[in-house]
Amino acid sequence: MIRLLLADDQALVRGALAALLGLESDLEVVAEVGRGDEVLVAVTRTSPDVVLLDIDMPGLDGIEVAARVHAEHPRVRILMVTTFGRPGYLRRAIDAGASGFVVKDTPARELADAVRRVHLGLRVVDPALATETLTAGTSPLTARERQVLAAAADGSAAGAIAERLHLSEGTVRNHLSAAIGKTGTRNRAEAILAAQRQGWL
Repeated sequence: MIRLLLADDQALVRGALAALLGLESDLEVVAEVGRGDEVLVAVTRTSPDVVLLDIDMPGLDGIEVAARVHAEHPRVRILMVTTFGRPGYLRRAIDAGASGFVVKDTPARELADAVRRVHLGLRVVDPALATETLTAGTSPLTARERQVLAAAADGSAAGAIAERLHLSEGTVRNHLSAAIGKTGTRNRAEAILAAQRQGWL
């Protein structure tokens, strides 16, 4: 049996995935969680073989969770299952240690097969998303620019962002300006939206 942990903040989606995957004779759902910050505890408690992670979850986002699971439980395989097939998400998820990336409208049989392949140590990526990622290229933002832009997403002023990230206000402004330039936008609100659309944040 392949032991599965499902992490998705939408109870209906989580339940549907559990029901569909539970119909497979070789798959067993051993845990379900609705928050990113609940995943590591559940992994430790239930010892799954494969973790299916959504990206947008409260507590911690799926990509950060993937990195932590990969670091602390390297034998556990990670399959990202998300509504949003954004090119930047795929690249960041793979960098974080995910073995696969599929979108939620993947047919149940294909999803079960993706789980099996990931469990065997193979890489599984939605073909359309793979093509889009290759044509979109890599994120032009540095890690610090991404961090500052993400911190600005809640509308915080440069001073507040600087205090939160332990940077000078001038440094924050410089990073925001660089991010605006690299995304080809006119202001930080547009830069944030552009980066989110590409999956860079």
